[in-house]
Amino acid sequence: MKLRSVFEALVRQGTFVLPSLAALTKASLANALKGMTMTTENPNPSQVAPQISAASALIGDPSQFGRVGDDGNVYVRTSQGEKIVGSYPGKSAEEALAYFVRKFESLASDVALTAARITSGAMVPDDAYEAVKKLRQQVRELNGVGDLEALAASVEQIEPLIEGHREKFEAKKQAEAEQKAARREQVLVEKEKIVVEAESLALSESWKATGERLKTLLDEWKSAPRLDKKTDGDLWKRFSASRNKFDKRRRTHFAALEATASVVSTAKIAIVDEAEKLATSTDWVPTARRFKVLMDSWKAAGRGKPKDDAQMWARFKKSQDAFFAAKNADLEKREVSMSANLEKREALILTIEGLLPFTDVKVVKNEFRDLMREWEKIGITQRDKRAALDARVQVVEAAIKSAEAEVWRKSDPAAKARAADVVAQLTAAIENYEKVAEKSAKAGNDKKAQEARESAAARKVWLAEAQKNLSEFS
Repeated sequence: MKLRSVFEALVRQGTFVLPSLAALTKASLANALKGMTMTTENPNPSQVAPQISAASALIGDPSQFGRVGDDGNVYVRTSQGEKIVGSYPGKSAEEALAYFVRKFESLASDVALTAARITSGAMVPDDAYEAVKKLRQQVRELNGVGDLEALAASVEQIEPLIEGHREKFEAKKQAEAEQKAARREQVLVEKEKIVVEAESLALSESWKATGERLKTLLDEWKSAPRLDKKTDGDLWKRFSASRNKFDKRRRTHFAALEATASVVSTAKIAIVDEAEKLATSTDWVPTARRFKVLMDSWKAAGRGKPKDDAQMWARFKKSQDAFFAAKNADLEKREVSMSANLEKREALILTIEGLLPFTDVKVVKNEFRDLMREWEKIGITQRDKRAALDARVQVVEAAIKSAEAEVWRKSDPAAKARAADVVAQLTAAIENYEKVAEKSAKAGNDKKAQEARESAAARKVWLAEAQKNLSEFS
C-alpha cells in the first residue's frame, strides 16, 4: 500500500511513535499501531495519553471496520455501532467494500500529508489551523470504511504540532528569504558582468567578432532572471547604450567603405589595364617585377564590391598567368645559365636557413629582407628546383612571421584583458562553490557539499590553465 510508506516516513521523522514497524506483519500491524503516541518535547509520562495515529486505521483487514449487507448496502463499524455509508450497484461485495475503503484512505492520506507539511516547516501556521479545521469536518462527513475514530484521533494529533513547528516554519521562511537575496546578488553580478563587457566592446573595430559577441551577450541578458524594475532598467540602459554606440560606429564604417568603393574600383581598373598590356611582354625580369608591383598595388587598393573585385581579379590573373607562362617557356631554353643560378640559390638558401633559430625577430627580419634582395637578383632557375628552394625560404619566412605574430599576441591588450577576465570569473566561481560547500556541510547536506567541492576542484584545474595563459602576455 503506497500510503503506508507515507506514514512510515512520519514515524521516522518523529511525528508519530511506532514501535518496531519494520518487524510487524500486516495482520498484527493494526493492533500494534493502537499503542502509538505523538512525540512532544520533554513529555510528562503522566500527562501523555495513548493516542492512535492515522496509520493504524489504514493497515490491516478492511473487514474489521466494515461489511456489505445482504441488501447491498455497505456498513462501517464504530464504537457506537454500524451505520450505512452507501452502496455500489453492479459490483461484488469485495469491490463495493474496497471502494469505500479507498475513500477512507484518500482522506487519511490528506491527514498524513498535512502532518508532514507542518513538521517540515512547509505550511503557514494559520493555514495549518484552517487545514485541521477542514479535516475535522471531512472526517465527520466521511462515508468511508475504516477506523473512523482512529482517523479522527489522528486529526487531533496534528494541531499540537503547529505551534511546536512554528519556529521551524519561520526558520525555513528566513532561509528562503536569504536564498532569494543571495540569488538576486548573484544575478546582479552576472548582469553587471554582461554590461561591463558590452561597454568594453563599444569602441571595438572587430566588426564581425564583436557583433557576434554582443549578440551572445544579448541572449545571455534575455536568459538571465529579472531583477527589480529600477535595477534592471539602469543596467539595460548601459547595455543598450553600448550596443547602440557600436552599431552606429559599424554603420558609419561600412558607409565609408561604400563611399570608397568607386575609388577602389578605379584604381583596380587601371591595374588590370596595365596587366593586360604587359601580358605579351618579353622583357622578363622588369615585367615580372612590374607584375609584383601591380600585385602590391592591388592589395594596397583595398577591398571593393565583391562582384567587381572578382571580375577584375580574373582579368588580372589571366594576364599575369599568360605572361609567366611565356616567361617559363623561354626559361626552358636557357638551361646553362639556370644551372649556374641554381648553384647560387643553393648556396644562398643555406645562409637563409642559417637564420634559424633566432631570438630577436626584428634583427633577423632585416637580415632576411637583405638576403631576399640577393635572392631576387639571381637569374632564372629550373622551375621544379626553384619551387623546392622557395619552399625552404618560405619555411624561414613563416617562422619569422609566426614569431612576429606571437610578439603581437602577447602584447595584445584586448586578448590580455579577456584572459584576465577568465581568471577573475574562475576565481569568483571557485570562491562561490567553496562557500556553498561550507554552508551545505554545516546544514548537513553532504551531497550538495560534495558536488560543490567537486565543481570547485574542476574549476581550479581550469584556473591553473587560465593563469598560465595570462602569464604569457607581456
